[in-house]
Amino acid sequence: MKNTLDIVLLLALPASGKSEVRRYLAHQTPETCKNDFHMGPTVQLDDFPYVHIMRRADDECAKLGKGRMFFASGDKPFINPLDWGTLLELVNEDYADLLGKKAYSSDSCAEQLIARIDRASKKVGAPERFAQLDADTRKKLCAILEPETKELLKEKLASYTDLNGKTLVIEFARGGAQGSPLPLKAPFGYQYSLGILSREILEKAVILFIWVTPEESRRKNSARANPDDPGSILHHGVPMEVMLNDYGVDDMDWLEQHSEKPGTVTVKAHGKTWHLPIARFDNRVDKTSFLRAEQKDWAPASVKAVRDGIKGAMDKLFAFVSGK
Repeated sequence: MKNTLDIVLLLALPASGKSEVRRYLAHQTPETCKNDFHMGPTVQLDDFPYVHIMRRADDECAKLGKGRMFFASGDKPFINPLDWGTLLELVNEDYADLLGKKAYSSDSCAEQLIARIDRASKKVGAPERFAQLDADTRKKLCAILEPETKELLKEKLASYTDLNGKTLVIEFARGGAQGSPLPLKAPFGYQYSLGILSREILEKAVILFIWVTPEESRRKNSARANPDDPGSILHHGVPMEVMLNDYGVDDMDWLEQHSEKPGTVTVKAHGKTWHLPIARFDNRVDKTSFLRAEQKDWAPASVKAVRDGIKGAMDKLFAFVSGK
């Protein structure tokens, strides 16, 4: 019998500990990951690099005297919240490309990526922003973004592998404005975004939810932010206005409590209903920030608390999937 999970959706508010959990797992042996956490060698997908490129494109357009396309300024939320769906359409495409080992040219990486973003935007009903740029601005913007987008493509192609025996980890954060009533209205929150995921992902997905309060999320976000490394998954900071208006509340607890099937989140999409198994790693009292340090400095008691928390959640998910 298969004893590893195929797709784990690693979900939580920003700075909740998702990246630290990934870092912890990366330091474990393959045998430990398989036997204790029901995970094969991991392959990662994350929507954050696309947010970073959107912000970079806006900043450069502003320098060129053009209007911003995605954010009113560098510290504001999305102008069009449908772009929460744009991000996951890009993840869907990354997954399809991974399965099909889709080839991409290493020439004009920026042009390829902005075309992908426009296509993803169109799928969720958002405007194709890059298509509206005049030819000269588009050319200049692509030249500026080429080094970063070339590196992103290099990482994407390097991740291509046979997923048999491996575990795909898809990471993203969703929420809504502070004080919003539940359920959150689309396109905010997990209910909307989970419904954007492709059939192929939903068929195999389980949810590992890193549970923190919005207040703790904001505290840890401020603590981790490194202004000299804004593109880093481990050290980027989310602007406070975004934290309050996009992540001031999340709907995962509501979704679990109102699911059609206990221990799951109900997702209705593509004309079908899925019940995604969910388990929580309780990080409301911070267990994970120490993982940012060098491994030699990790205290054994802190490591044990993380291990026990993750293992308990992963055991629950595997038991649900395997029927044990």
